[in-house]
Amino acid sequence: MSVNIQPLADYVVARQEEAESKTASGLYLPDKAQEKPKVAKVVAVGKNVQEIKVGDRIVYKTYSTTEVKVGADEYMLIKEEDILATVK
Repeated sequence: MSVNIQPLADYVVARQEEAESKTASGLYLPDKAQEKPKVAKVVAVGKNVQEIKVGDRIVYKTYSTTEVKVGADEYMLIKEEDILATVK
């Protein structure tokens, strides 16, 4: 996948995963009732990022992202220090 945005320094570019539209009991949730997931997939990393690589799934701090729209694609810029964990 080609990304039209290259992060600088210790920033990571990630794409947020889709929110669940169905509960465990089978009920469908309207868009406004869905909680935004705190998990994203990394699509690009800056040159000073040490522990995260492209393709990792990450958990990040809720209010630490900068959302950017490039063309039809939406991305998040996250500092490496605001990434809490990777998901296997």
